[in-house]
Amino acid sequence: MRGYGYCRDGQRAAQHHASTDRGLASLASRPLSVAFGFNKEGDMSSQEQWQLAGSAPESYERYLVPGIFRPWAEDLIEQIAMQPGECVLDVACGTGIVARLAAQRVGATGSVMGLDLNPGMVATARALTSSTGVPIAWREGAADALPFAEASFDVVFCQQGLQFFPDRLAALREMHRILRPGGRLVLSVWRALLHNPYVVALAGAVARHVSPEAGASMRAPCAFGDIEALRTSIREGGFRESRIRIAVRLLRMQRVEEFILGQLAATPLAGAVAALAVSAREALLCEISEALRAYRDDEGVAVPLEAHVVVAQA
Repeated sequence: MRGYGYCRDGQRAAQHHASTDRGLASLASRPLSVAFGFNKEGDMSSQEQWQLAGSAPESYERYLVPGIFRPWAEDLIEQIAMQPGECVLDVACGTGIVARLAAQRVGATGSVMGLDLNPGMVATARALTSSTGVPIAWREGAADALPFAEASFDVVFCQQGLQFFPDRLAALREMHRILRPGGRLVLSVWRALLHNPYVVALAGAVARHVSPEAGASMRAPCAFGDIEALRTSIREGGFRESRIRIAVRLLRMQRVEEFILGQLAATPLAGAVAALAVSAREALLCEISEALRAYRDDEGVAVPLEAHVVVAQA
């Protein structure tokens, strides 16, 4: 089975790790963040936020956007009927996939702004659109203190960011504040761990082979998975109408180990993973692969991801 050589073929693993070691080693001393939605805005205080640097945003765009965030962004965009000329804000935009798709809908007469706390993400997002002519503005900023006037936008998107904000309610109230009357909020958050076996496999292996704290950080994306808590927060944020649905999509990985290492290279764990002995890193990848055995098919692994998708009206 393609993608499971770490558990069966020591020579193949060693050859693959030789090149992987060089890539991860270059990340070892850099402060990195954000994979699978992790800490795009941060779950720490503003003074302690992990910041993106080096090649982390590029790893995020290379591995996570095609595999995870673009398909989910396409689904998010379809939740509402955007109109040409509308003003759109993408909060915790990462490398900007939601903003890029939204720009196609609102056209040249509309406007799209992508906002993220991390300068590395913002710089990568800007670079990705610098030669395309797509009218998107990019800005650094925090979700709980949006740098915009009241009633500035028709639509606000937030893909897999709300669960990481230090003050979720403040962030929701800010999104409500900058929406025009009748404006729409469209957001997604991962469901609980019970519904996301990939996160369970990844976090468990990281906890055992890196550290318990590292494992806890990998479970954080699913920390706001309760639908009623989410509904209450949306209401207390000022939104008068909301609809929440469960969405399920497959994460398909043809080269499992490459995808996992790419994901870890885009997180604050890059240095710790790079510092592991080859045998320890091999054991980490083998454990994740074995945990996902039930999701194997003839093309690799197809594991479900589940999220709550919200549409709310200001």
